[in-house]
Amino acid sequence: MNVTVNGEPRSCDEGATVRSLLRVLDLPESRVAVERNRAIVRKTDYAETALADGDRIEIVTFVGGG
Repeated sequence: MNVTVNGEPRSCDEGATVRSLLRVLDLPESRVAVERNRAIVRKTDYAETALADGDRIEIVTFVGGG
């Protein structure tokens, strides 16, 4: 299936979830915010939120510093 991640087309396996996508992208769950089709996905829902063909995913990474 195909999804769009931060404006870039990406292929995903059937049954992929937000959590599995983050793992493929090597992004730590604790340091990102995820939006699926313009709706925020709660961190507690990452494992249960299945991706569907055509989904638009936006991922924002938190960066600390001073």
